[in-house]
Amino acid sequence: MKYVSSRGEAPVLGFSDALLAGLARDGGLYLPQEFPKLSPDEIRGLRGKSYADIAIRVLTPFIGGEIPQAEFERMVREAYATFRHAAVCPLAQTGANEFVLELFHGPTLAFKDVAMQLLARLMDYTLAERGERATIVGATSGDTGGAAIEAFAGRDRTDIFILFPHGRVSPVQQRQMTSSTAANVHALSVEGNFDDCQALVKGMFNDLKFRDALSLSGVNSINWARIMPQVVYYFTAAVALGAPDRSVSFTVPTGNFGDIFAGYVAKRMGLPINRLVAATNDNDILHRTLQSGRYETRGVLQTTSPSMDIQVSSNFERLLFEAHKRDAATVRGLMDGLKQSGGFTIGEEPLSRIRAEFSTGRSTVAETAHTIRCVLETTGYLLDPHSAIGVKVGRDQAHEEPMVVLATAHPAKFPDAVMEASGVTPALPAWLSDLMAREENYTVLPNDLKIVEDHISRNSRVLSSGVVREGV
Repeated sequence: MKYVSSRGEAPVLGFSDALLAGLARDGGLYLPQEFPKLSPDEIRGLRGKSYADIAIRVLTPFIGGEIPQAEFERMVREAYATFRHAAVCPLAQTGANEFVLELFHGPTLAFKDVAMQLLARLMDYTLAERGERATIVGATSGDTGGAAIEAFAGRDRTDIFILFPHGRVSPVQQRQMTSSTAANVHALSVEGNFDDCQALVKGMFNDLKFRDALSLSGVNSINWARIMPQVVYYFTAAVALGAPDRSVSFTVPTGNFGDIFAGYVAKRMGLPINRLVAATNDNDILHRTLQSGRYETRGVLQTTSPSMDIQVSSNFERLLFEAHKRDAATVRGLMDGLKQSGGFTIGEEPLSRIRAEFSTGRSTVAETAHTIRCVLETTGYLLDPHSAIGVKVGRDQAHEEPMVVLATAHPAKFPDAVMEASGVTPALPAWLSDLMAREENYTVLPNDLKIVEDHISRNSRVLSSGVVREGV
């Protein structure tokens, strides 16, 4: 299995190099050269298996033999042993044909744990095998940062720097990032929004001198190894509901387009997914794009679903690559247009291909609150704001087949919004009950690439030999 850049001018890499590279050197995103396939009989064979067993079957082809099978299986089992539910990602029924896929039973109560717990182990193993260290950088709109810090804290071969938008994450999200006592963890509060944080991370990767000197690697979903583990729960949910003999649809609260792109990968692998519905909040660039064909950024609005307060959806580039039949030159042109003018127009044929696979819907702050309240009153089930957006949009687009809504976070991560909507204050699980009393440790920095790079250079323990990692 080899990996290619969406912009076509970076080296073709094996899995381990793509894992450590994060963003391709041409600014593009890595994708598999081809998607592995599972036959209907192979999908039936997943019935009754544990989450870890299904993960091993689905993910092994992506590794391309670069990690010994026994080691890979050990890492998968260790990663999902950190979850506090036997099913790892269980389904809860909230309507006649409506199911909520609970992705929040990991250490930081968010779906990012599903990928991050495995990613950290894969990276640690690969670095140890090579005798290398890495500086991890990541941007977060809330949940990625906490999940990454939890997964990488205390790991000897990495220093991790997480950039989050100052004053734009929930108190629980912030405390999960800023209360780590591990020496290799650095939380950076950037004076800007998430798009600014993401632009800084991309700027660091595109500064090749800085990138090489610090052996930079990434944990955002620009890294293929973040998308890859998320493919698994589409399989576990669909198989539990009768796949491959019954098709299933999924509604996904969507900001950076990574989670729903994992669903697209599952479909390409042979999973019978009828529709993939991208649910957005008031920051509805993806909804507008699929309606008009014009991808155009606007100012970021603050909502009660801060993890989705995004205008530049990085993973949409991967879909553009597929929709344009892997024409990297065209994708480069579109991305240049985004950088220069804040937008681009998708041609009629690729747009029709996107519309054939995806639909979209939007939920305002008021509609989201209404959904939280109504679902609680009718079913006793308490949703967080992001998951409520999924339920609202999923109900708007319900058909005869089962609709699975991805519940991306525990409601206790957003107690103020949930309380305001429902009158109920969700409690943190007992094992996190002292979280808000933990001491914080973070640095506030301006939205300035040089200042951020200087801070990371001073605090990273990576001692570069000056040798560029071959092919990366």
